[in-house]
Amino acid sequence: MFSSSILLQILACAVYSNWWPMLSALMYVLVPMPCLFFGGGTTQFLTSREGGGWIDAAKFLTGASAVGSMAIPIILRHAGLIGTGAMFIAFTSFFIFVCTVLCFHRASLDDEW
Repeated sequence: MFSSSILLQILACAVYSNWWPMLSALMYVLVPMPCLFFGGGTTQFLTSREGGGWIDAAKFLTGASAVGSMAIPIILRHAGLIGTGAMFIAFTSFFIFVCTVLCFHRASLDDEW
């Protein structure tokens, strides 16, 4: 699923001969970083109510990265740098990426036996 998300991201660039939509692919790299650095490499802290300085910072940075992934195509479309079709392909890519992360999170929760 992740590969198809990246493929759609590349298609959003290649079909319209404009590589600006790849900026949102950069955010795909930044989204899991707070989990790796502050959450111990798991996604279980995102759904817990427990907090603390670093855990709350990781939740905030993960949310900000996810919102940035959705906002970048909108901003680029508003500025006239990409077309509407490229924006919708980037949204589809983001949706598939979110589904991939949710599947990974669900699989990591079921892994404890």
